[in-house]
Amino acid sequence: MTTHTHTKAPLVSKEMVVPFILLVLCFAAWGAAANMTDPLVKVFSKIFTMSSVQSALVQFSYYGAYFCLAIPAAYINKRYSYKVGVLTGLGMAAMGAFMFYPASQAMTYGFFLAALFILAGGLSILETSANPYVMGMGNEQSATRRLNLAQSFNPVGTNIGVFLAATLILPSLNTATSDERSSMTTSQLKNIISAELDAVMVPYVGMACVLVFIWLAIAFTKTPDFCKKKQVSKHVDFKPAFKRLFKNTHYRFGVIAQFFNVAAQTCVWTFTIQYVMEALNTNEVSGGTILQYSMITFLVSRFVMTWLMGFIRPAKLLMATSLIAMMLCVYMVQMPNISGVWALVCISACLSLMFPTIYAIALHGLGDDAKLGAAGLVMAILGGAIVPVIQAVFIDTYSVAFSYMVPAGCFIVVAAYAAFDLKAKVRTFNKTSPC
Repeated sequence: MTTHTHTKAPLVSKEMVVPFILLVLCFAAWGAAANMTDPLVKVFSKIFTMSSVQSALVQFSYYGAYFCLAIPAAYINKRYSYKVGVLTGLGMAAMGAFMFYPASQAMTYGFFLAALFILAGGLSILETSANPYVMGMGNEQSATRRLNLAQSFNPVGTNIGVFLAATLILPSLNTATSDERSSMTTSQLKNIISAELDAVMVPYVGMACVLVFIWLAIAFTKTPDFCKKKQVSKHVDFKPAFKRLFKNTHYRFGVIAQFFNVAAQTCVWTFTIQYVMEALNTNEVSGGTILQYSMITFLVSRFVMTWLMGFIRPAKLLMATSLIAMMLCVYMVQMPNISGVWALVCISACLSLMFPTIYAIALHGLGDDAKLGAAGLVMAILGGAIVPVIQAVFIDTYSVAFSYMVPAGCFIVVAAYAAFDLKAKVRTFNKTSPC
């Protein structure tokens, strides 16, 4: 059970203020990268004339990389430090973002998926390192609020990402339908696809430049390592920690909840454009506008939820918002019209607190095991790779509206974890920071 205690201690230790601010920039950066990716499912399905399932491989590649690189990130954090992990992640992410330029020249779907995989792999290392790093930058009792505060700037990045996609990518799509494209000459089609892929490339190369700037700022900033004094050996052995974590029901259920939470979030946002187009009989640009509204809602709600945690136990908020999100999904299925679209926007308000809250509740009191525990929670992001493909099958088989029963089911699992935390007996914790 997560203890909800009011404390007058500062959220961030004095010597950690500057490193905390730099990490906040990282949270915003990976938010922008992730949410520029969501519209790519629709973009690539049009550019390369693919089914929903084929285009959903964008998310499979992106979140699959999160799964593959989380354990290596835990090794880096355990062997060296969180700062090294952050720098490694930033460097790899920048490399992947720069790869969008040669991918746009090659004009092949596989090249873009490879670039996305490397970009997301870097972000996986970054996220595995940054989240527990933030939790350790102050009093343990305020760790959940501190992580929520840092994560509050993640939707600042998501709004930037969606804005870039809505203004630089979606309007640049040629209006030609798949039938019209099939009747074009090879030269005509190549020119259209080239222009569209150039539009995809520009914001990602810009993102790469930003990541390099953040890398330099962190690299040349003296950062106190609050874990350094505890590292007496460079030998890394994950077996004992893995056994302890596997036996910890609260942590294990937290990983499952995070899997379904990320799955729900990815499903809701990935297919927002398609839902809006179907419900309102409109185009991609209008769908992108609604996605932007969702991101703004997510941003405002994250700060509101962080404030509410000063008065309400995080697990209670988690259960309430997950149940509301589930009901909104069901409403969307029944009412695929303007009211369903606004219900879709409101789901983002519910999503705003879920990831950092599940993360902090699951890691609470794990001590040094949090290094590997953080990796497990980031690996749970695999839900964003697998479940959207399932929703895409529902879309191709039934309709976009009906497919939102998939995230509705995911929200039920999140609510179950919140209820479990609320009912759990007081557990004995190792009262150390997650380093």
